[in-house]
Amino acid sequence: MVETLHKVLGSNQSLTVNVDGVKALPNDQTEVIIYVVERSPNGTSKRIPATTLFSYLEQGNIKAQLASIGVAMSGTRTELSPAQLKQLLQNAPAGVDPIIWEQAKVDNPEPDKLIPVPMVGFKELLRRLQFQEQMTKQHQTRVDKNQATTVAKIAQYKRKLMDLSHRVLQGRLNELMSQIRMQNHFGAVRSEERYSVDADLLREIKQHLKQQQDGLSHLISVIKDDLEDIKLIEHGLSDSGHMRGSILS
Repeated sequence: MVETLHKVLGSNQSLTVNVDGVKALPNDQTEVIIYVVERSPNGTSKRIPATTLFSYLEQGNIKAQLASIGVAMSGTRTELSPAQLKQLLQNAPAGVDPIIWEQAKVDNPEPDKLIPVPMVGFKELLRRLQFQEQMTKQHQTRVDKNQATTVAKIAQYKRKLMDLSHRVLQGRLNELMSQIRMQNHFGAVRSEERYSVDADLLREIKQHLKQQQDGLSHLISVIKDDLEDIKLIEHGLSDSGHMRGSILS
C-alpha cells in the first residue's frame, strides 16, 4: 500500500509515505492514517501539511487513481491549537442546546484527547451504532483470545503442579523405600520391627499429601471463578449486541 501511494504521489524520491495507524470500520472498510515526509537535498526533512496533502489527493485524476485501488474517500486530521479548542468548546454548535453541550463537556472521559461531537439525524445515529457494533466485535475477539490463552495457561500450570507434586512424592517414597531396605539389610532388629517406618517421616508424607490435595482444590476453585468471570463478560457482550440489534431494527 505504501508503494502504491508513493506512485500516486508521482514516485517522488524526496517524499516518504508513512502509515500512522490502521483501524477497522463497519461494512468491511478500513481507516488508514498516513503522513508524508519530504527530505530536502541538504538532509533536513519536514512533514507535508495535512491540508496540502488532502488538496493534492482531491484532484480529479489523483482521486480516480485512489478509487482504482479501493480508496473510498480521504480527509484531513489536524490538531487544534489551544485557542481554537477553547473557541470550539466555548460555543455550542448550531442546533445543539447549550445546556446539553455543557453536560457533554462534563461527561467527556478524556478532555485532553477527546471533544464532544454532536450527533444529528438518523444517518449519523446509524453510523455511530455501526461503529459501536464494530468495537463490540473487536472486544469480543480479544475476549475469546484471552479466554483461550487463560484456559491454556491454567492447563499448563495444572500439569506443572501435578508433575512437581509427583516428583516430590516420588522422592519421599524413594527415601522411605531406602530406609526399609537398609533395615532389612542390617537385620539387627526383631522381625516385627523390620518394616517399621520412622513416625516423623510418615507424618511428613501425610502432611505433604494433604498440602497437595489442598493446592489442587484451590486451583480448581480458581479455574471455576475464572470461567464464571469469562461467562459474565460474554453474557454482557451478548446482551449489548442484542440491544444494539433491536435499536437498528
